[in-house]
Amino acid sequence: MGAPDAIRILPHESLRKNPARDAMQADCVPANRKGVTMNMKDHILAALNEQFNDFEELLGNLSDEQLTSPQFDLDWSIKDILNHLWGWQQITIARVNAAVLDREPEFPHWLMSLPGDWDEEVNQTNAWIVDGFHHQSWAESHQNWREGYLRLLDLGQAVSQRDLLDEDRYPWLNGYSLAAILLATYEHHQEHLEELSDWLKSQGNQN
Repeated sequence: MGAPDAIRILPHESLRKNPARDAMQADCVPANRKGVTMNMKDHILAALNEQFNDFEELLGNLSDEQLTSPQFDLDWSIKDILNHLWGWQQITIARVNAAVLDREPEFPHWLMSLPGDWDEEVNQTNAWIVDGFHHQSWAESHQNWREGYLRLLDLGQAVSQRDLLDEDRYPWLNGYSLAAILLATYEHHQEHLEELSDWLKSQGNQN
């Protein structure tokens, strides 16, 4: 049985104008900059950690065939989806790492070698990521994504809440706060997690 719906592949981690992310950005601004606010940093990192565990549980229940066979839109497999998430994850890691080191982001060489504007031409970027890393084994793809996710959690922990919430702190984020970037990677992963869960249910697997 095929997927009930096509996998959507818009990367929330692009800095293109994004109304959904703009709404998240507004939610990140403290209600009272002079007073004590809720610990948004802990909230975001806890949500990301829970999401990581949800992914690991879902992926751990699948067979090699389920993980590597084309099942979705554009003939993507679950491995391709994970490579797609990993690719944009590396962009987010570069941004958060730059915040920790207080410098401009240094994006991966494979990304900078792409023709055109990778942040604007997202469909081309998506296609290149999947095609460029399709040769990897499931074990390699999963390890890369897993290590990247854990590194992102560690980097997020190293940023102060003040810096995380300040939309003016990092000019290279074009007016977005670092918190909005972390929320964007959460939304991107969550979109695919929910679609994978729906697909599993359509296969008669309720896990």
